[in-house]
Amino acid sequence: MGPLHGLKIVELAGIGPGPFAAMLLADLGATVLRIERTEPADLGIPRPAHLNPLLRNRERLALDLKQPQAVRQVLQLLETADGLIEGFRPGVAERLGLGPDACLRANPKLVYGRVTGWGQTGPLANAAGHDLNYIALTGALHAIGRAGQPPSIPLALVGDFGGGALYLAFGMLAAMMAVRAGGEGQVVDAAIVDGAASLATTFFGLKAAGLWNTERGTNILDSGAPFYEVYECRDGKWISVSAIEKRFFRELLQKLDLDPQAVGEQYDRAAWPRAKELLAQRFRQRTQREWCELLEGSDACFAPVLTFDEAPAHPHVQSRGVLIDVAGVVQPAPAPRFSRTVPPQPRAPEAEASRDFAEAYSRWTGG
Repeated sequence: MGPLHGLKIVELAGIGPGPFAAMLLADLGATVLRIERTEPADLGIPRPAHLNPLLRNRERLALDLKQPQAVRQVLQLLETADGLIEGFRPGVAERLGLGPDACLRANPKLVYGRVTGWGQTGPLANAAGHDLNYIALTGALHAIGRAGQPPSIPLALVGDFGGGALYLAFGMLAAMMAVRAGGEGQVVDAAIVDGAASLATTFFGLKAAGLWNTERGTNILDSGAPFYEVYECRDGKWISVSAIEKRFFRELLQKLDLDPQAVGEQYDRAAWPRAKELLAQRFRQRTQREWCELLEGSDACFAPVLTFDEAPAHPHVQSRGVLIDVAGVVQPAPAPRFSRTVPPQPRAPEAEASRDFAEAYSRWTGG
């Protein structure tokens, strides 16, 4: 049934972090009803619904929220909901009649989850933006990349999905626990700029301790160190090593048959360029497969760098069922894992959103 069985969430359709947070909650057993627009909208990268795993595991209902009747219907759904997910610009939900005040009047126990890039307040609150802009403001984007190169774009993992969706889901669950403990509903303001900064907590701490340079590609975890790096193999494919601890680095050098004296002291930054050159030369001598045969499963902190096409075939990914096939679409399985309340296999999104409110409401209320 999933550990969140019994929770009911209304999702107002958006892009990026909102749908991902809704998917996470639905994956773990929550009943999520996604309210979509009745007309096509500019919501991200166009594609058929069945090819968008972010829409899995929930019913979709099309309503025109510019019509008073549709707003009343959403408020009717919220009377028995535990949470609402909303990802509009600040003020939009209020103008529709679905802001926190209206929704909490309909249900004082409701957790109203709002996710935006800049947050509900501040000088940039009403400005347009996307994942890249939000992580740029926190210092995270500047820190990612190689020495002498522009900042590297980390997909949308740091902003939308890490700093936005995960913090929204986490915040909503925390607020729902407070309700279950006898408290009232409240608003959860999940800003990507807040979450991305939170994800960088360790690096702010390292900088404060004098252990992190603001110059990209010169630090332990940003490609500066030879023991935390990706290397090209003879076949043009890549491998990764992250032997941060001294005992793991010793094992790596032993398996590579490299002289520790030639490589130099692990944390001597002056020795890093020469050490990186020696490791690069060695890794270019064999193919990725050959390095896997030698290093995989050891304490050398090694893994091949796989493409999205290659990852599903890896034995470890297959053994754990990390990636699954849902209606012909390869996608990640629900995470994390539970020993007792195991979530069911995800359901593929329906091709079209329903327009029958009465039918959707009947299912919502268990009628």
